Amino acid sequence: MRKLLASALALVMIAALCGYAFWTQQRPEGHYLSDLRIERVLDQGVPGDRGNLLGIEPLLYPSDYQNLERLHRKLSAYLSQARDQGLVSSRTVVVLPEHIGTWLWARGEKNELYQVTRLRDAWQWLELSNPLHYGLAMLAATGDDRRSDAHLRMKARQMATDYQQLFGGLAREFGVTLVAGSIVLPAPYVEEGRLKVGSGPLYNSSLVFASDGSPLGQPQLQQYVDSEARRYIDDGQSRPLQVLQTAAGRLGVLVGSDSWYPRNHEQLVRQSAQLIANPVFLSGKGSWQQPWRGNRHQAAAAELPLAKGQTSEEMAWHQLTRAANPGLPSLSVFMRGQFWELGSDGQGFANQAGEQLMGRPSPGARLLNLWL
Repeated sequence: MRKLLASALALVMIAALCGYAFWTQQRPEGHYLSDLRIERVLDQGVPGDRGNLLGIEPLLYPSDYQNLERLHRKLSAYLSQARDQGLVSSRTVVVLPEHIGTWLWARGEKNELYQVTRLRDAWQWLELSNPLHYGLAMLAATGDDRRSDAHLRMKARQMATDYQQLFGGLAREFGVTLVAGSIVLPAPYVEEGRLKVGSGPLYNSSLVFASDGSPLGQPQLQQYVDSEARRYIDDGQSRPLQVLQTAAGRLGVLVGSDSWYPRNHEQLVRQSAQLIANPVFLSGKGSWQQPWRGNRHQAAAAELPLAKGQTSEEMAWHQLTRAANPGLPSLSVFMRGQFWELGSDGQGFANQAGEQLMGRPSPGARLLNLWL
């Protein structure tokens, strides 16, 4: 009798495990509707031979990341509208916002992940749907927040491939230089024209694609990581800032709050930079008008001319970026949309010839254009 019960229990467990394994492989896609409209809120200067910096502030949601076709459709629609308005040429440098690639960890998951309202619940669906990958990633995770590390590390190779396929493809499709916002990956590097990942710490990195879709230089790592992400993302100061030759001039990329620090701009000037792209993600709905959070975990922040809470996020970004910039044309581009309960905020702006240029406020997707 005991042998019979044990055999029956074993069969039940095997059937349950097989059912679970089958369930984890199922990825049905839900219904999808998306707003492809975008408004031009800043258009400074006149067309010329030098080209332009073109910022795209897309309105994105988790469902946009269910597959690459959806995300491509939205970003391609924005670029097509900019091209129809005469803003896209072979000398255009397109700038996308920070972390536009990081959300690729959500690509190809179950419908439930996109339908829940809390990020914590989305993580649970990610873990349940990828138990082996998640377990191995937890073993390799570093930092104080190992769970967040594991969520990004477990799909890093797929994310790197998707990132290059999507954004390199858009650069080639529209014949532009494209600053592909940023993506968090473990020890990323470019080898033989391919973006690859290593086994080291996670870095917030930005890659620039040439008009033929190939990467320019190495991934640019964020030098001074924001307080919110420091528990699982490392500083990139071991890899100095680089300047890349583009059809519009010599380009430097400052990721997120790196634009606050004069020493970063000084590095770019020493390398004869002529223009600066600044992809930004500011978390929290309505945070643009809230007190400035600062970055108290960075020693270099003590040198900044503002104290935490002294002014609003909006004014702090304007003042710090303008004060640090030595006069080079620059464009700060913010992510927009809603990722579960984690909202985003911010309105892009430009600097040119010592003047700061604001785009008019708008709740939807935005285009910001700066003729060089």
